[in-house]
Amino acid sequence: MTDKTKDTGITNSAQMLSHSYELPSLDPEFILSDEMRGVRFLLEYSKAELTLRRWGIRSTVVVFGSARTHEDGHQKARHWYNEARSFGRIVSERGGALQSNGGVRDNVIATGGGPGVMEAANRGASEAGAPTIGFNITLPHEQEPNRYSTPDLTFRFHYFGMRKMHLAMRANALVVFPGGFGTFDELFEILTLCQTGKMPKVPIILFDREYWTKLINMEYLVEMGMIHAEDLTLFDYAESAEEAWEKLVAKGIPNPGKTS
Repeated sequence: MTDKTKDTGITNSAQMLSHSYELPSLDPEFILSDEMRGVRFLLEYSKAELTLRRWGIRSTVVVFGSARTHEDGHQKARHWYNEARSFGRIVSERGGALQSNGGVRDNVIATGGGPGVMEAANRGASEAGAPTIGFNITLPHEQEPNRYSTPDLTFRFHYFGMRKMHLAMRANALVVFPGGFGTFDELFEILTLCQTGKMPKVPIILFDREYWTKLINMEYLVEMGMIHAEDLTLFDYAESAEEAWEKLVAKGIPNPGKTS
């Protein structure tokens, strides 16, 4: 309703419609300004954080790998997809994601939320009846969430840094299937955090030794003095979903789902 004086006929329409009069939280021009970037960081952190807390998710097992790996792709791709799917199911059934111990869940499968290996891991967890997380990222060629992440746990981020923070901060382990630049990004992020003590050392498993050793000569980094020999103990290899889980258990992954 506008304020119209009896004498002049002047209204307050211009004031009501001005950007300055909009509530800051409802003003997209203000929220999306450069000056509010810090606030947007806080919003991206808080929205996912509060949702994960409401779901009682205390810890995760992060699975990463190529978005281009499909179950109907070439032979290797089919193998990687099927093993990622099996791994998602195994972790969910044995790691505590199906249990709600005093309102908390552990070792919940978390992925980047997209297709390929990420879809496969979310799919295996979903088929086990467990909640499963998708941390999606907004890209110029829009990534859509896969259909297997739990809807309430399907997030979208603008900032890669905040997305990676959420992937890392609850991780009990990282299992990395063959992939490209995005997969390398997540792998070396966690390796660096563990190496430098910025996060507790967690088991890191690289799936398919042949792929990774052909791609990256870690021993050469030691030879050239770029890393210490002991840094090679930060990760291990596995050839099957079952072996990956067994190695996580052997490396001491917190395992509330373990039965005697």
